[in-house]
Amino acid sequence: MQFYLDGYRPGDPLVAPPAPGADDGAGGLPDRTDVLVVGAGPAGMVLAAQLARFPDLQLLVVDRREGPLAVGQADGVACRTVEVFEALGLADRLLAEAYWVNEVAFWRPDPADPSRIVRTGRVPDTEEGLSEFPHVIVNQARMLAWLREDLDRQPGRTTVQHGWTVAGLQVREDAPDGYPVTVELAGPAGTARVRARYVVGCDGAHSAVRTAIGRELRGDRTDQRWGVMDVLPVTDFPDIRLKATVHSHAEGNILVIPREGGYLVRFYIELDQVRDVGEVDPDRLTEIANRILHPYTVEVRDVGWWSVYEIGQRLCDRFDDAPDDGSRPPRVFIAGDACHTHSAKAGQGMNVSMHDAWNLGWKLAAVLRGTAGPELLHTYTAERQVVAQELIEFDRRFAALFSRPPEESDPEEFERYFVQQGRFTAGVATRYGPSAITASDAHQHLAAGFEVGTRFHSAPVVRLADARPVQLGHAARADGAWRLYLFADRDGTALRALCDRLGAPGSPLRRHTPAGWDTDSVLDVRAVLQQHHHDVEVGSLPAVLRPVKGPLGLVDQEKVYCPDPRADDVFDLRGVDRSGCMVLVRPDQHVAHVLPLDGDDELAAFLAGVLRPA
Repeated sequence: MQFYLDGYRPGDPLVAPPAPGADDGAGGLPDRTDVLVVGAGPAGMVLAAQLARFPDLQLLVVDRREGPLAVGQADGVACRTVEVFEALGLADRLLAEAYWVNEVAFWRPDPADPSRIVRTGRVPDTEEGLSEFPHVIVNQARMLAWLREDLDRQPGRTTVQHGWTVAGLQVREDAPDGYPVTVELAGPAGTARVRARYVVGCDGAHSAVRTAIGRELRGDRTDQRWGVMDVLPVTDFPDIRLKATVHSHAEGNILVIPREGGYLVRFYIELDQVRDVGEVDPDRLTEIANRILHPYTVEVRDVGWWSVYEIGQRLCDRFDDAPDDGSRPPRVFIAGDACHTHSAKAGQGMNVSMHDAWNLGWKLAAVLRGTAGPELLHTYTAERQVVAQELIEFDRRFAALFSRPPEESDPEEFERYFVQQGRFTAGVATRYGPSAITASDAHQHLAAGFEVGTRFHSAPVVRLADARPVQLGHAARADGAWRLYLFADRDGTALRALCDRLGAPGSPLRRHTPAGWDTDSVLDVRAVLQQHHHDVEVGSLPAVLRPVKGPLGLVDQEKVYCPDPRADDVFDLRGVDRSGCMVLVRPDQHVAHVLPLDGDDELAAFLAGVLRPA
């Protein structure tokens, strides 16, 4: 973590100086804003957290609720989502409070006495080495609270404006002042009109923004009905502190999710499989849970939250308002439940929603700040709609296996499918196809473990300057910068020559960095050497790897890493060729390109297709 680049100041270094004109939101809604985010749920708040980091961008967040969410709703946080929170600087707090999902238990009817359930298996929740972070469980409301607090620390001091709903939306592309989207809002002070450069609807399955742009959720018309409750139980069920799937012979199914704090547990009860459901309340759900868990019993001592909901698999064909022919870039976007819905069985809804926002945020920032053209925004729908379709198909298959009556199902098949799909449920299976921002895999053999299109898979290294063991992927922050990791050749000759070329006038590094910006603000160059960190002097490094930054001309000493002698060598762990290579990573941490160390021209051509000349 780096700070004091602009000079020493006492107090909390994580609180950024306020941007000019920033206030606490007490003045009401502004007339104009760069981005209007509608909805302060997981997608909206992750998007806001990214955009709030840029002092030169104006951001407005409105939400229909009268105040922040207090309890309930989503709870599963995939490994990949924890990686995103690390880039936002929030992973430590998340991990400290959350329940860590280490293993999953499977329970089925006892073949000798189907009225009783027995454990049929226990497996690791995620495969070894999939991520440096675990799958965790924490109340969605807590995650949103951390994101709100994070907004308070950012330059714009953004405050969520509660009680506002979208009453109308119009796009006028020829608006003379560059604010083509006009949004009519209804709220606690009557009505308001806000004009925006871009609008993002993160306003849920009944999205007013989606309706306003003429998009429609399509898919299953028969919803699945679920009862869910967070409870403090006393029980003899032995796996109450393990994630567990429980299938009974004739009483239905339960998904048991231990919660944070050591005592709280969530029960998901699939009511479509339950006979004689009747009127549903916590007492009724507890009665059903006892029938499913027989011969074990559960007594509920306190109910934190409960609900009954219906949800099916539905999807929009586009996630923005751009014409299908691509004749103009989008101005209005939708994310999360506004454009895809699915069951709770796989625990993917909140995670995929956040990843929608993570994909969109850096693109909006690049366009608004002038480092990329508006055509970049076409890639949002192109990338995320495919991911949502894959999720729908996975959820449909997983739901079918989960809901299949015991006499028609094979317990081993369900367990096998759970293990096989572990990468998907961990959130790390997403692979973006070739596009303007993701190259082909022509040079993939140089770094087999950094697969083009997938998220950059972190690995343990030692930072050269201070000998600190770190994760290489944690160099990425939510700052909108592309990252160019240079994996050195054996003696560093090719690396040094490349660094000299990158530092020369006309190089991709110089070409796309605006005057007055820090040299790593658009393209952040870092290196991983093959030598032991005791065998390299920091002062011998090329200037590109020790850039001068900030108004005081300070030298960034933290750009170079070496293999960690206490762990697997990063070159071996990620299949990096010992001749060296470049790995170009997008601001959302997905690998954009793998190139040889002499691939300057190919790198320059690729970046020229994405970034504008400074």
